[in-house]
Amino acid sequence: MNERWVSLDAKRLRAMGHPLRLRLLGLLRMDGPSTATALGRRIGENSANTSWHLRQLAEAGMVVEDTERGNRRERWWAAAHEVTTMDVEQLAADPELAGSVGAYLHAANALHYEWMGNFISELPSWPQEWQRASELSDRRMFLSAEQAEELTERMAELIESYHREPEPGDAEVHVQWRLAPLRGYQP
Repeated sequence: MNERWVSLDAKRLRAMGHPLRLRLLGLLRMDGPSTATALGRRIGENSANTSWHLRQLAEAGMVVEDTERGNRRERWWAAAHEVTTMDVEQLAADPELAGSVGAYLHAANALHYEWMGNFISELPSWPQEWQRASELSDRRMFLSAEQAEELTERMAELIESYHREPEPGDAEVHVQWRLAPLRGYQP
């Protein structure tokens, strides 16, 4: 990976709004470089389709060709970044991007839901210490928009403080958090 973080701009947002592209990028981030054929097999798509979507991600700067692998007939791809962020307020303010913002957020939410569902299905096979360490809960709170923004920033800082290279005995974990109002805005 070339850089650790990338913030979505209009071009990247449009590329990332397709659920298949988000899934492909997620696989490259989690499992490392791969070919369109191998990725297609994993997700039940043909290699021509996955190849096209990988090229769209490459045009947006989300994936790069891994030139150290493969040959003229076999093209390898790698994620260009570890983490994607976006300024929802800025992008959603552009009427031309509102649909892309929604598509991206829906695709990301569906993928996160699937990942947690896979873990829950596999829960009995995990060692007890990982069963204890995992978490799936929610809290109901009353916050102002400013407090919600502060909480989100502090959670991101806390999670980032744990980032490090893997060590023997580590498991790769997927940290998710969501913060959204439960009901419509009431002044």
